Amino acid sequence: MNAFEALADPTRRSIVEALRKGERQVNDIVEEAGIHQSGVSRHLRILHEAGFVSMRPDGQRRLYCLRPEPFRELDQWLAQYRNLWEARLDRFGAALEKRRSSGSPPKKESK
Repeated sequence: MNAFEALADPTRRSIVEALRKGERQVNDIVEEAGIHQSGVSRHLRILHEAGFVSMRPDGQRRLYCLRPEPFRELDQWLAQYRNLWEARLDRFGAALEKRRSSGSPPKKESK
């Protein structure tokens, strides 16, 4: 499962959001996500297998937390597209400024 498939599910995104606040045990996530413990456990397993979550035993408890590496990889991948769109928006802004400074009225769309 790739990163986008792992994060596509809204319940998994809720779990990730709950874990943003720090290390949590399953019962804490159940309360915050509002789904049954079995569902949280299943989604945590998927997030763990995808590398987004780590687990550490603490006596009888299992504590889950987010791993930063997959989020950095996503950010690096998205940066390519962010740069593309920022360049396009910069060109669009320059064209608008040129039109404003030349005093040309905006073109009306024909229907």
